[in-house]
Amino acid sequence: MRVSRVQAAENRQTVINVASRLFRERGFDGIGLKDLMEGAGLTQGAFYKQFASKEDLAVEASRRALESASGRWSEATARNPDDPLGEVIGFYLSADHREERMDGCPIVALGADAARQGPDVKAAFEAGIKAHLEVLGRFIAENSDEASRDKAMAILATMVGAVTLSRVVNDPDLARALLDAAAAQVRATAAA
Repeated sequence: MRVSRVQAAENRQTVINVASRLFRERGFDGIGLKDLMEGAGLTQGAFYKQFASKEDLAVEASRRALESASGRWSEATARNPDDPLGEVIGFYLSADHREERMDGCPIVALGADAARQGPDVKAAFEAGIKAHLEVLGRFIAENSDEASRDKAMAILATMVGAVTLSRVVNDPDLARALLDAAAAQVRATAAA
């Protein structure tokens, strides 16, 4: 049975959404096309009607995951426009975010994997990282654009590193301490 263009477009978006979540949970190489397409409710044969390759899907799924992450930052800042950085720190450096394998930060979940991917996946991550830095730069706007940029980079690196480290330890007290230490450091960096 032939699928309409509208249905094909919807199927493509479904696959991208599912891949965005499953890649964050299992990594780019941690899930095969068969399981990915089953997760989207489609056949494996439908994949090649939608995407040129798994890398093509990885690019699209990375963009979607990073857009989702940026959206979460925007939602957080809207909740507390008087302290947007505090609101982002509150959700990003939380135990709940630490446990969000499928919906958490794609930079944390896939950063090491993305470094081993092709230039198109890296470009998607670079664009997402730049978007995060731009948002952070607005939170800490100073007289010097360079000073704001440097602080934003230090803050993002601290937050991503803390969530990554908190996920790789078994001790929940150590995981919490890593997140708390990062939150304190981020606040100090922003205030300096």
